[in-house]
Amino acid sequence: MRLKNMFKKNNYISLAEKGGKKPEVPEGLWKKCNVCKAAILAQDVKDGGYICPKCHNYFRIDTRQRIRMISDEGSFQEWDVGLQTKNPLHYKGYEEKIRMLQEKTGLDEAVVTGSVMIQGIKTAVGICDSRFIMASMGEVVGEKVTRMVERATKEKLPVILFACSGGARMQEGIISLMQMAKTAAALKRHSDAGLLYLSVLTNPTMGGVTASFAMLGDVILAEPGALIGFAGPRVIEQTIGQKLPEGFQKAEFLLEHGFIDRIVERKELKITIAKILLLHQKRKVPAIEKWEGKEVKSDMKPMVSAWERVQQSRRKDRPTGRDYIKHLFTDFIEFQGDRCYKEDKAILGGVAEFQGIPVTVIAQEKGGNTKESIVHNFGMPSPEGYRKALRLMKQAEKFGRPVVCFVDTPGAFCGVEAEERGQGEAIARNLLEMSNLKVPVLSIVIGEGGSGGALALAVADEVWMLENSIYSILSPEGFASILWKDSKRAKEAAGIMRLTAEDLRRMNVVEQVIPEEVNFSKECMEKVGRKLEKSIRAFLGKYQNMTVEELIEHRYERFRKY
Repeated sequence: MRLKNMFKKNNYISLAEKGGKKPEVPEGLWKKCNVCKAAILAQDVKDGGYICPKCHNYFRIDTRQRIRMISDEGSFQEWDVGLQTKNPLHYKGYEEKIRMLQEKTGLDEAVVTGSVMIQGIKTAVGICDSRFIMASMGEVVGEKVTRMVERATKEKLPVILFACSGGARMQEGIISLMQMAKTAAALKRHSDAGLLYLSVLTNPTMGGVTASFAMLGDVILAEPGALIGFAGPRVIEQTIGQKLPEGFQKAEFLLEHGFIDRIVERKELKITIAKILLLHQKRKVPAIEKWEGKEVKSDMKPMVSAWERVQQSRRKDRPTGRDYIKHLFTDFIEFQGDRCYKEDKAILGGVAEFQGIPVTVIAQEKGGNTKESIVHNFGMPSPEGYRKALRLMKQAEKFGRPVVCFVDTPGAFCGVEAEERGQGEAIARNLLEMSNLKVPVLSIVIGEGGSGGALALAVADEVWMLENSIYSILSPEGFASILWKDSKRAKEAAGIMRLTAEDLRRMNVVEQVIPEEVNFSKECMEKVGRKLEKSIRAFLGKYQNMTVEELIEHRYERFRKY
């Protein structure tokens, strides 16, 4: 018998009895993928995390399966059971439909809330279940989400919400719309209490859910291929009369456009969530040696010219921001996007640990070869890169994490699109907000520190420089071109710009100069790494013992003196 005759409407294969014989294949043994249409063993799907082994399509999973996938066994405790769905519009047949779905699914409504343990960390969790009116948000859904967030705020718990929804529930009209504001207001109070909200977007997340709690996470994750948007693709096409681009509103599209932090495979979801939770745990800072005012002495050779320093700072084999992150920090998890327009690869940022202390790490990244340099735009950030950096710094402020920035850029990207999207405003906003950031900020110039594009990550409590790094108002070529109308005089310009680490140390623009090895490269970072580790540890020992008022005043006075 041909396979296509063996599928029923529920997508499970069941051979009909023929000629009085019993079925040759047990009911439910086979499943049909709704994307590639392949026949696949149901058990293979279950064992593989409900993912098609043929085309890697993600099947929707119900609440109980989701709980089992992400939580410690037996730890789920359900909250707010039994809330009654109302019919504010007196919509015909609505109550009967609710009762039918309750019987069929065993759910009270389209979301289940409660608490779980994830790697031993107690967490409030809400999971939307698409089997119940496509997990649309009516009054009960909004109420359960709000109550969960309120209880999490009271008990000082992180919140995880798994969104899967068609949007607001049409049968409840304006009352459904009000749930968008209600859930957002509860999450604002949770955020103001300094607590973590992790949003996980699954297929589909649309409409009023996207425009409320789904997109408000401190960290937003998504499953591969998930449809995420406000208006549906069909509605948009019919409204504007245009063909939409391939992959429009998929998770990958949103990542590229800066609206989510990362896409996580289902098999990696629990460990990723646990890692994020751990890095946001409130814990006592381990004992750190007291700051003794000692600086790392530079053994720089005076005969090295400023132009030679410029050339050293631009060497292709010089360590980049990513190399320092790998060398100095553990458990780094990258967060992406400015939440406005785009993901800018010229800025690399996220959360990591430094010797047991959670920190936010942000680096201007040039890339290690030509291909990588193109991806990272040669370390020249666009406005969205600076906005991403600021988003991560404000997140660090919320959770009380120190910020460590690695500066390495020839300058902010200069192009028509950068100006259209407000390059100057983005840099200015960083200067404004960093000056008043309520956590310690350390900036280390590791290569080129070019103009305002570098300063946008260097309004810090202290600024350090690697021995052969440079920091200046603009490049020597640009300096010579503007003042002398001749960029070929760059070597001469470098000599008078006072852009070397030692120049800037003497001018009190930087606090420390970190010595480098001869022919310093990625392959010989060990000594520099040890010096940086010791200095960073001492920095944290000094600045984490300051009050917020002392910290901000110290930073203000640092720049006020110039």
